[in-house]
Formats: sequence, C-alpha cells, structure tokens
Amino acid sequence: MRQILIIGAGPAGMSAAVALAEAGVRPTVIDENSLAGGQGFRQTNADIELDTRAIYGHEYNKHQNLHSRFRGCLDKIDYRPSTLVWAIHGGKAHTLNAEGFSEIAFDGLILAPGATDRLMPLPGWTLPGVFSLGAAQVALKDQGCFIGRRIVFAGSSPLLLLAALQYHKLGARQLCVLDTTPLRQKLRAAPGLLQSSRTFVQGLSYLWSLKKRGVPVHSGVKLQGIEGQGRVAAIRYADAWGRKHRIACDAVALGYGLRAETQLPELAGAEFQFDHGLRQWLPKIDTSGRAGDCLYIAGDGAATGGADAAIASGMLAATGLLGDLGMSQIGKDRRDLQRQVCKLRRFQHHLAKAFRWPHETAQTLPDHTIVCRCENVTAGDIRAAAKQALGPIELNRMKAITRCGMGRCQGRFCSAALAEITAAACGKPIDAVGRLRAQAPVKPVPLSTSETTAR
Repeated sequence: MRQILIIGAGPAGMSAAVALAEAGVRPTVIDENSLAGGQGFRQTNADIELDTRAIYGHEYNKHQNLHSRFRGCLDKIDYRPSTLVWAIHGGKAHTLNAEGFSEIAFDGLILAPGATDRLMPLPGWTLPGVFSLGAAQVALKDQGCFIGRRIVFAGSSPLLLLAALQYHKLGARQLCVLDTTPLRQKLRAAPGLLQSSRTFVQGLSYLWSLKKRGVPVHSGVKLQGIEGQGRVAAIRYADAWGRKHRIACDAVALGYGLRAETQLPELAGAEFQFDHGLRQWLPKIDTSGRAGDCLYIAGDGAATGGADAAIASGMLAATGLLGDLGMSQIGKDRRDLQRQVCKLRRFQHHLAKAFRWPHETAQTLPDHTIVCRCENVTAGDIRAAAKQALGPIELNRMKAITRCGMGRCQGRFCSAALAEITAAACGKPIDAVGRLRAQAPVKPVPLSTSETTAR
C-alpha cells in the first residue's frame, strides 16, 4: 500500500485528506497545531463561549462544512496533531511531538504549510502590545480575549478590516484602522478585483460594516512609529495630506498581507521562482500543484489565494497525486478545479495592488529601527554590512554577516524587510539579492528530547 503524507491541516490539507479518504486511500496527516483548521479556519476554543458565527461571518457555513467533512473521515485518516515536522530528507519526514522524535516514510507528499504575516518594521514595533494581525486573531479565537482595550489595526491588508470587524462584533469598541495604501491605488485595482465579484463585494461589506459601527478607517497613511515605555502607549502616523497624528492606544496589530511558508517545500526538493507582483519567492508548481516527483504543494504555501483556493488546491493535489501513483482518481473534474484555483490566485495579484506591500519604506527606515527581533539587528546594521561587504551581495551572506534571520523565527518575520533593505542599500532589484535558504530544523527543537523508534 502506498503511503501518502499530508503536512498541514489547514483548509488545503483538510481538503486533500478528505479527497483521499473518500477515494479509499488512508493518508497520514501531520499538523503542528492541536486542532485542525490552520489560521483561516481555526477552531474556536471549546472551553470558552464565543460566537463562532459572528467571527466567521460569510465564511461560517464553509468553515463548518469543511470541519464536518474532516471529522467524518477521521476513522479513515491517520491524523497526528501537535506534531512538528522539522525536516524532510530521503523520502522521510522527521517529526517531533510529546512522545519524542520520529521518522515517517512516504511515497507521495502533499505540503500544505500555509502562510504567515508579512511585516514591515517601524520604530517601536518590538514593544510589548504589538502583535501581527494573525496573532491578534489567534488571541481572539483561541484564548477568547482582545489584545488590548484601545487597539489600532495598521498596515495594508484586507485582513485589517476583517480582524477589526471580528473584534468589534465580539465587543471591542475603541478601534481604529490605519491603511497605508492610498485610496486611488484601490480604485485603480478595482477593475481587476471585479473578476471575483463575490469576494470583492465581501471586502466592501467589511468596510461598510466598520463605517456603520463608527470604526475610523484611514487610507493612504504613513506609519511613523509606535511609542511607549515598557509597552505600547501610542502610534504616530501622517495622513494622506501629510498632516501628523498621534493615537493613544495600548495594542497594535500589524500586517501587510501574507508570505508563503516555503521552508518545507524547499527541503522536499521544490524549485523556486520570483513573483514580481507579490514580491516573493514562491515554489514552482504546475496547474495541479505538482512541484516534483510525487510532490504537491497546496494552499497558501504555494501561492496565496484565500480559503476557497486552498480548499480547491487541496482537492487538486490529492487528485494529481493519485494519478501519479497509478491509483484511481475521483471527485470534481480536474480542469474545473484548475480554473478555479488560477482565477482566485490571479485575484490575489489584483488584491496585492489594492493593498500594497510598502517596499519603498525600507529605504527610509531610521537606522536604529530593529529589523530582526531575535538577534536585535537594526536597519543601520544591514545597510552598513551591505556597503562594507566584499564581493556579490546576497541574502545568505547578509545573514551570516549580520545574524539577521538566525533567531528563533528563522527569518519568517524579518526576511522580507532584510531583502528590501539590502536591495535598496546596494541599488539592486529585489530578486537579484536572492532569498534565505531553508535549513533543518525549520523550527527550534529541544536537544534533550530522546529519539523514539522510527515509525
């Protein structure tokens, strides 16, 4: 019997697992979290009374349906939650859980690692009380609490509106949204966004709901810094007309869209290409998500596309892998799934224009701004290293010189800014400075853990 391994139990991984189980194949599903759902379809804490329908809004039925289908297939799936995959090598996934280290061999692999927040540093962003947008949502869904009493959602992402609306629906009242993308940029992107009219209208509904609830939403701002002694006390920004403002607050949620989690795809052998529209390195995949021999990547780990694209791409990957392994294929027509995924991922490129990654900000960050929180590396440290380094400048050399990206997060939250600052400092296009190479372990593992018998 062929062994199929799925890493990640967000919408893409769950969808792939259900498709395989319904085809009579028993996949192994590994997920770092204790509950399936990933970030977008995260399950709320069962021990806390939360209005799940209010949190998920338009996505509620879709959320419930996928979780119901996944639960209905658990007797046909080898599901291993709370398990970290820290390396992939030689046809085996190296894992760690409460029982210790283990190895899982596979014949076919579907990676659904998802994405994390993309962040642009600014002075004061390391103060206690500053969260990523994703972390602010985790606090709400998993812990049933707000990140503060007076909260500013700042950056450029449709998730700013969604997160602020979720907080308001559950009782938060002193909220404000600071969007760094000018309104004219959104208007220019509108024709492309109309290609997925339902999603476009859904986004407008978030904005309308916030306005109706009296939550201020300011577009085209320039974030200048976060203030506080020991914790967040205020955020400073200039509005679209250049006027300077200061908002007293005790929490800030930052986010500039998403960056694909690419460490495991690289260790599994995927090749990469630079996406100029998203300004990210992404795995090379075909229209089914194939990245190599019996290797598929689904969901936001391949390219951001939202929950619908993740679900469809998970089914597509499962169908493609069954074909590669010479097994029966079932489910929806592959061409329909391919068209759906391509359409939704094209929409993301238009969305990236409407909610811009402010790459030019890297040129004006004050030298004292901390870029790598783990290793306390500043923008000035990176610029100095870029100017003083001998030979070609590329990110892995910059990492070695400055230690930026060597900490606990392994560059997940600083690599985007490191690339932009490095490119600006040496006058190169962003893709010319390369990307940080993945290396095992992709996340910290305790040396004291004893190795268990390989499975």
